[in-house]
Amino acid sequence: MITRKAGLKKVGNICILTSNSRLRYLDTMRCFRKRSAIPVLGLLIICLLFMNMYIEDEYVLEEDKRLRDTSTSRFNSDRYSPIIKDFSNFSSSINISYRILAGVPSSRKRYMTIGLSSVKRKKGNYLLETIKSIFEQSSYEELKEIVVAVHLAEFDLLWCETVVQDISRKFSHHIIAGRLIIIHTPVEFYPTLEGLKRNYNDPDDRVKFRSKQNVDYAFLLNFCANLSDYYVMLEDDVRCSRNFLAVIKKVITSRMGSNWVTLEFSKLGYIGKLYHSHDLTRLAHFLLMFYQEMPCDWLLIHFRGLLAQKDAIRFKPSLFQHMGYYSSYKGAENKLKDDEFEEDSIDVPDNPPVILSTNMITFENYELSKAYSSTEEYFWAKSPSSGDFYHMEFEKPIKISKIKVSTGTDDRQNDMLHHGTLEVGERLVGNKKGKKCTTYLRLGDFKNGNFEMEGIDRKVLFNIECIRILVTKNQIEWLIIKSISIWTAEPVTQ
Repeated sequence: MITRKAGLKKVGNICILTSNSRLRYLDTMRCFRKRSAIPVLGLLIICLLFMNMYIEDEYVLEEDKRLRDTSTSRFNSDRYSPIIKDFSNFSSSINISYRILAGVPSSRKRYMTIGLSSVKRKKGNYLLETIKSIFEQSSYEELKEIVVAVHLAEFDLLWCETVVQDISRKFSHHIIAGRLIIIHTPVEFYPTLEGLKRNYNDPDDRVKFRSKQNVDYAFLLNFCANLSDYYVMLEDDVRCSRNFLAVIKKVITSRMGSNWVTLEFSKLGYIGKLYHSHDLTRLAHFLLMFYQEMPCDWLLIHFRGLLAQKDAIRFKPSLFQHMGYYSSYKGAENKLKDDEFEEDSIDVPDNPPVILSTNMITFENYELSKAYSSTEEYFWAKSPSSGDFYHMEFEKPIKISKIKVSTGTDDRQNDMLHHGTLEVGERLVGNKKGKKCTTYLRLGDFKNGNFEMEGIDRKVLFNIECIRILVTKNQIEWLIIKSISIWTAEPVTQ
C-alpha cells in the first residue's frame, strides 16, 4: 500500500521522500556536505513536514468546501430548500404545510395507522374498494384502534376534490369518528421531477413516476408519525384479510423484547409493511434523500439494513392481497397476485414471550428464536443425541390450549426429529444463567417429525412454566425445528 503525507511516500513499512522533497534534501546535502549537518537536516525536515501538512490540509479543506457548496447549490436549485434544512436532524418532522381535505387527526393516539397514497389512474380506480375492505374486515373493537390516512398525491386539484366527495359520501361516519383522514401536499413542497438520473436504464417517464412515488410516501409517513404506536403501509388497490389487526397485534406481542425495523405481511411491493411509528420520520427523510435513485420497495430494504435488520421478517399467510388489474403507471396491466394470501380468519398462534435454551450444537446463524415465529426461518442443529433438548421458559405461568411443532422442511425432509417427545413443566427454579422446571409432564411423542395437540388446558391442571422438546434417541441426521406454535387459554386461578 502507498500513502502520501507531508512529503513522504510509504511503500510497505519503508518511508521515502517524494520527488520535491528529495531535491530539497539534495540541495541541503551539497551545502553542508563538509560539516556535521545532522542537527540542521533534522530541523529542515521537520519544517518541510509541517509545510507540506499545511499545504495539503488547505487543499483538502478547499476541496471539501467546494463539494459541499456544489451539493447544496444543486439541492437549492431543485426547489428542495423548504425541507433540506431538516436533514440535519432525522428524528425531527419535515416542515410541510399539509392540506387536510377531510377528517381531523384525533387527540387520542391509536394503536395502528394504515397509510395509503393514491394518484389518478388512466384506467381503473380501486381506492374506495381498498378503504371499504379495511373497514369491513375489522371488528367494532378493532376499528377503535386504527386510523386510516389517505394521501391524495395528485397535482390535479379537481380530481382530488372529486375523490374527497366520493369518499365523504361513502365513509362519512368513519370521518366523523376520526378513523379516516384525507390529506394533500401542495406541489411547491416537491423536489424537481424533471431531468432525473436514469438509473437501471429506465425511461424518463418511469424515473419520474417512481421518484414522485418515493416523495409521495415520504410526505405521508411524515404526516402519520404521531398518530399511533405502529404504522402499516398499503397501496391503493388492496384487499384485506378478515381481522388483520388482531393477527398483527399477536405477531407484535410475540416479538416483544426483540429488535426489528420492518415486519412484512405481504410479499408484494410496498404492501403490508409494518413499522414502529418512531421510525417514520427517519424513513421519510431517507426516501427524500434518495428519491431519484431507485424504487421505494428497494429503498426499504436498504433502510432496514442500515438499522441493523439484515433479513426480511415476513409472515405467512399474507394478510393483504393486490387486487388492481391496471397499474397506476400508464394504466399498464398488472396481474400480480400474492399466492400466500388468505382472506378468512386466520388461526394465528399467540406465542407468548419466552426465554429459549438448548444443549444442541447450532449450525451457523440458524438460532433458537427462528423456530418460535411465523416466519420462513428455522432452527437448525447438528446431529442431536439422546437427552438433547430445546427448552422454553415462559415469563409467567400460562394456560395452554394448543401446541403445534413442525420439524424438517420440504427440501430437507430427513432433518426432522425422528425420535422425540414433548413435555410441559411447572415449579421453575434456577438462576440468571439458566432455569429449569422441577416437574415435567409428558404430553406425547413426535410422529413423522411433527407434534400437535389440542385441549391441553383440559388435560393439564397446572399453569405451565416450561416446555421441553426432548430427543429420545441418537440420530445421524441434523435437526431442523421449523416452527413452534402455542395458543393460550385463560390462566388457572391460584
